[in-house]
Amino acid sequence: MIIGVPKEIKTNENRVALTPAGVMEFVGRGHKVYVQTKAGDGSGFPDEEYTGAGATMLPTIEDVYTIADMIIKVKEPIESEYKLVKPNQLLFTYFHFASYEPLTRAMLASNAVCLAYETVESSDRSLPLLVPMSEVAGRMAIQQGAKYLEKPQQGRGVLLGGVPGVPPAKVLVLGGGIVGTQAAKMAAGLGAMVTILDVSLKRLRYLSDVMPANVITMYSNEFTIRRLIKNHDLIIGAVLIPGAKAPNLITREMLKDMRPGTVIVDVAVDQGGCIETCKPTTHDNPTYIIDEVVHYCVANMPGAVPYTSTIALTNATLPYALQLAEKGWQKACKENNELKLGLNVVNGKVVYKGVADAFGLEYSDVETVL
Repeated sequence: MIIGVPKEIKTNENRVALTPAGVMEFVGRGHKVYVQTKAGDGSGFPDEEYTGAGATMLPTIEDVYTIADMIIKVKEPIESEYKLVKPNQLLFTYFHFASYEPLTRAMLASNAVCLAYETVESSDRSLPLLVPMSEVAGRMAIQQGAKYLEKPQQGRGVLLGGVPGVPPAKVLVLGGGIVGTQAAKMAAGLGAMVTILDVSLKRLRYLSDVMPANVITMYSNEFTIRRLIKNHDLIIGAVLIPGAKAPNLITREMLKDMRPGTVIVDVAVDQGGCIETCKPTTHDNPTYIIDEVVHYCVANMPGAVPYTSTIALTNATLPYALQLAEKGWQKACKENNELKLGLNVVNGKVVYKGVADAFGLEYSDVETVL
């Protein structure tokens, strides 16, 4: 198979979808890999490392899309890429279709095969290709939240861990999954008082067992959220429904109950956000303020630490990408249910129910395309 790795062109996206080590794995199995010139520069992987691993470098993104059977990316295609996608071409990347209808309709019109990292799902309901970036984003959420709690950033002027004689900040984490767990670990390690909310008692029991004493768990409901937001300094949105839009747990009118300078970091923003007032921002302009509450809503947080993120992502995606290359997408998805669940849009059909429901589109069972 011919594999194409374009340079990411989303604002401040420095990750690349495949490391030179990943290229070597494909080439060693007889596949051809074409990488766009300078695609790895932002992550610390120069062109020479790719050519040394057996890749062929191409000068433009158009060249890569034209030649490739499978495009491996990090982020979803943006508008300037829509026209480059070919019928029957396999795109393997994060799509987050349910949060953006124009992308969904563009990929439907392209007649491409769109296999989304974020809905590849293991038998235990875990999301193996979302986990590494969720781990990065969860940890970064606390780094950024601590920074924006500073007064020059218009935060409350609170030090996350406090000092002797002064209490630490209070951190509220909405969701006890991968993002929420990593955020809580980071916040607790810095000395904050942390509360994790979730609707799974099984998950709360587990977190209660493994977390340090400065982390408490509570069952999530509207009453509890309304009560806790009144005295918490940093709120982390970490709720995910695979392939579907995140639910709004904090509404616009609830902001008035928060203290001025409270900081919200909504990691779920790439799935629509779990705070009603959140909208995607960029690393260039990461925050905005509504009702004196600071909102940090960068949709590609791991892009700020691209060296770590790129290696972590390739470690997770490569085994699946190799299956797709070795067998072709149809056979690979028939034989591996995890990959089959990753199919979202195929040859003009929506085959993932969460995406169809998000926009009222016709849903086709995935078996019809296999």
